[in-house]
Amino acid sequence: MAQARTLTEKELKLLLLYIATRKFAARDRAMMLLTHWGGMRIGEVSAVQIGDVLALDGTIKSELRLTAAQTKGKHARTVMLSEKLRKELQIYLQHRFNTKQLIDVTYKVDLSKALFPTQKREAGFSPNTACFHFHMIYKASGLENASSHSGRRGFLSSLSAKAVPLKVLMELAGHRQAQTTMRYIDVTTDMKKAAVNLL
Repeated sequence: MAQARTLTEKELKLLLLYIATRKFAARDRAMMLLTHWGGMRIGEVSAVQIGDVLALDGTIKSELRLTAAQTKGKHARTVMLSEKLRKELQIYLQHRFNTKQLIDVTYKVDLSKALFPTQKREAGFSPNTACFHFHMIYKASGLENASSHSGRRGFLSSLSAKAVPLKVLMELAGHRQAQTTMRYIDVTTDMKKAAVNLL
């Protein structure tokens, strides 16, 4: 089976512009960016609970700790949340609960609820429904051969292009084998040009 394609920055911007036209734009944008800016698997995104990202003081955590039950390999791992991704999650939660003060949410809401509920289920997406949901978004936005794995591949490829060490990439991806991480990384013409210009 062919690997999911990675998106250019321009394509990601176009994807987010398309998502902005949808009914559940805030939710879909946050879900999508967890894969593109956090390197998360779609199954992990669907398993995240409100309390995984929202601290008791109403701030967004800088680290998202996934339990073994929430990950593909059944090994607990930590997802590092960048400042821009934390801001996106804050905006999403403020929109979802119609409040500017997220500390209110910690008092009024069960923090073990799914971070991303579906239109019909408060319980949230299953990994399969989330995967299909992403498939339909990519397809409707006109991005051929993109899938729920595109964000994760783009995340690792982008960091690799910025010379982030392989060991760090493995940790960020939650991989135990270097070969697994290497399969995610696209080598582009620009990367090859930059490499030879180091001589």
